[in-house]
Amino acid sequence: MKKFVLDTHTHTIASGHAYGTVLEMAKAASDAGLSLLAVTDHAPKMPGGPDPMYFCNFKVIPRELYGVEILMGAELNVIDYRGTVDLEEGLLKRMGLCIASLHTVCLTPGSRKENTEALLGAMENPHVHIIGHPDDGHYPLDYEALIRGAREAGVLIEINNSSLVPGGSRTHSRENMKEILELCRRFGQEVVVNTDSHFPVSVGKFEEAMEVLEENGFPEELVVNTDVRKLKKYLNRAGL
Repeated sequence: MKKFVLDTHTHTIASGHAYGTVLEMAKAASDAGLSLLAVTDHAPKMPGGPDPMYFCNFKVIPRELYGVEILMGAELNVIDYRGTVDLEEGLLKRMGLCIASLHTVCLTPGSRKENTEALLGAMENPHVHIIGHPDDGHYPLDYEALIRGAREAGVLIEINNSSLVPGGSRTHSRENMKEILELCRRFGQEVVVNTDSHFPVSVGKFEEAMEVLEENGFPEELVVNTDVRKLKKYLNRAGL
């Protein structure tokens, strides 16, 4: 598989449980040979996360640091089974990239149907570009419905490297990723591989996820990480 040139799920100290600055994350991306980095701090419903004001002033951050293109965005929390996210429309319009994710501290896991409807509802928001870590076994999902919905909506499915690192909080991720990848291949759904880095040293480190892709013979043409242009075709869903 070609070299990965982008990482679109990373967190800084603003998230409350991460430990690098924007500058440190950008430098790590440069050292890893990336062309693009998205900084996607947790939206406000995450305990310890930033106030909405944090997302108001991204204009002060250069769009290139250490030779790396920088997208400032958010990892949105899905907060009900309708797919509502925790930033208002005015702020969503300012984001360079948005991930929508289920987190147990923000939404109690429901039934398979409820969890699936939550993510399908989030996809209806034109500011959502990626569904984050759908591998988390705390949230049983109808993966076929999810992948079909993503394909129809023009939303990327994330393969989350952090889910595979020992000691994490997610469950059954490897088995769930296998099912996700099989369905993505069947329906021609593209994926984005992300580190979900909470500290600079893991930016651009995709080894565990790459192993899963290779084990499952996932086609390179369905992975957007190899070309920034493949990612950017997903970033204007709202027509802004």
